[in-house]
Formats: sequence, structure tokens, C-alpha cells
Amino acid sequence: MKKIIFRKLISDCFAFFLLTLLGISAIIWVFQAVNFLDIIIEDGRNYKIYLNYTLLNLPKIISRILPFALFFSFSYIFIKYESNNEFIIFWNHGVNKLKLVNLFFSVSIFLMLIQILLLAFIVPKTQEIARSKLRTSDIDYFEGLIKTKKFNDTIKGLTIYADDKNDNDEFENIYIKKKDDNKFQVTYAKKGVFELKGNKKVLVLYDGQTLNSNNNQTTNFKFSKSDFGISNMEEHLVTHKKIQEQSTNILIKCLINIYSTKKQSILNCDENNPRNTFKELFKRILNPFYLPVLILTTLLLILNSKESRKYNKYKIITFIFGMLIIILSESSLGFVNNNVSKNLSLTILPILLILIMYLYFLYKLKFNNSIIRE
Repeated sequence: MKKIIFRKLISDCFAFFLLTLLGISAIIWVFQAVNFLDIIIEDGRNYKIYLNYTLLNLPKIISRILPFALFFSFSYIFIKYESNNEFIIFWNHGVNKLKLVNLFFSVSIFLMLIQILLLAFIVPKTQEIARSKLRTSDIDYFEGLIKTKKFNDTIKGLTIYADDKNDNDEFENIYIKKKDDNKFQVTYAKKGVFELKGNKKVLVLYDGQTLNSNNNQTTNFKFSKSDFGISNMEEHLVTHKKIQEQSTNILIKCLINIYSTKKQSILNCDENNPRNTFKELFKRILNPFYLPVLILTTLLLILNSKESRKYNKYKIITFIFGMLIIILSESSLGFVNNNVSKNLSLTILPILLILIMYLYFLYKLKFNNSIIRE
């Protein structure tokens, strides 16, 4: 009977948790997907790259929402059970509150491991794949690069401007500047139109002239028609991996290398400023340790009955305390520095909170009850 009761409570908590997590994540993902439309509109990429990039950002969104969704959903279910007198049925069937705490503490450890897996391995990998797809993608939607009355410098060393666009989809008064080290090229044309040549569209310019400058030597020529392409041009994208895209294994090796006497060459490892590496590792490995603290916080609700006059105030205090734990888990990253010994206190903090809260439950549910019976 007790197993059935525990199974029902856990299934209700997880069902509402998953619904909350996926619901909020979907809403945030839609808003981000709208912002990512610039990948097509401004940078001129195709819809396949856009969809892949937006979908690969979903694990990152889920990992950020998970702590709040967990605290909110478990708190809601516990309050709902208390309001419907279901907890009273539990206690009347001999369910031990401490066993319930131990069960949910085990669940919190499982969720903590899931969050570590998500933050330490899945999110960095998906972020790296998403950025890699942008780095290696071609600009298939060339028309998106030209905006009337707006300078566009999406491609490195290239600036494009058009004064207007008529009803025949022809650009008027086009200005194009290409720059590379000590040489540059400026092209002006009265008209430009995209024409399909082979498998790609090419911008065909009419009635213009081109000014070339190379090592202070200038040449100028006029043309009645000229094709302009963007092949072999490098884009304004980061060509190296950001720290959020680095694997956890590489970040650990980077820290070991920084404090080791035998130095090794590790790509994108900043030996002069290890704070960012510490901060990223703390976010991936340490922050999930706050999840057991959040679940133990929600379990505080079972210590008080709705029959108590202070129950409503107790619910508010519990909710505020849980939100403070979430804020603490995020803000603690700001205190990470280059000193290993100083970072040790931040490492111990969530473990200390878990220990304090569990000892509190032991006192309230075991030792305190023993004293009352005596």
C-alpha cells in the first residue's frame, strides 16, 4: 500500500514537472526562434540552417529552466495534496514523513545527475554543433544581404548598400566596398538585379564603375554590365570555440595545465585568466547540487498542516526561501575568481546547505518526535 502511495505522489510530481518544464521551455524557444530569424533575414542563410540552429539551442533552454520548474511543480503538488487532505490519508496509512523525505532526497540526487549530464555534456555539444553549422554554412539567400537604405557588413571585408528597390525587384544606386589588408575595391552601379546562373543566383550590376586601390596605386574602370559573387569570402563569425562550447573534459585539462609545472598546448586555454574556466565548470558541475536543496525546501511544506493558523504564511516563507536558493545558485557564479582556495567555499556551500536541511528534517521528524513521546 505504501509503495502505491509513494508511486502516485512521485508520478504526479514528475508529470506536472515535465509539463511545466516543456511548456515554459517551448514558450522561450519560440521567442528565441523569432530573434534567430536574423540568421535568414540579415545573414542570408537558408531555412535548414535556421531550423537546425534553433533546435540545437533547446537543450540549453531546458537546462536553464529546470531548477525553477522543479521547485514550482513540486511545491504546487505538495500544496495541492495538503489542500485536498491527501497527506492526511498518507499519515493515517502509516506513511512515515522521514521515509518520504528520504525517497524524495533520492529522487533529487537522480535529477541532479541528469542536470550534470545535461550541462556538462549535452548542452556544450549541441552549442558547438550549432555554432559549427553557422561557421561552415554558405550564404544561400544572397538577396537577404541587401537592405535598402541600410549598410550591411555581414561578410567580413564586404559592405553592401542599395538606395532603393523598384517594382521589378531591381536595386537602384548600389554601393559595394571590398577591403582586404592594404587594398580595397569600391563599386558603384545604377542598377542591380539577381539572375540565376547555374545553381546559384548572381548579382548582375549595370551602368557602373569600379575603383581599385592596391598599395596606394589606384585604377578606375567603367562597365555596362558586370557579375558580382560572394564566393570565398569569410564571414563575421567567431572562428574559434567559445568557452560555452568547449567540452568539460577540455576545461578540466585546461585547469590542470594552468596549475601544473609541465605545460601543454591546449586550444583556447587562457592561462592568464582561469576565472572563466572555473566559472564554466562551476555552472556545469556545481550548480546542479542546488537541486537537492530545492527539493528539500519543497518538503518543508509537509511539516505543517493547513489546519495551522500560520500555514499560509509558512507557504509564502517556503516559496521565498526556494527563490532565494535559485538566486543564490546563479549569483554565486559571480564570486568565482582565479584563486583555488577561495573558490573552495563556493564548492562547499551547496553541500553544506544539503547537510543542514537534512539534519533539520532528522531533528523535526525523528529526534523531536522521540522527545515528545518520552
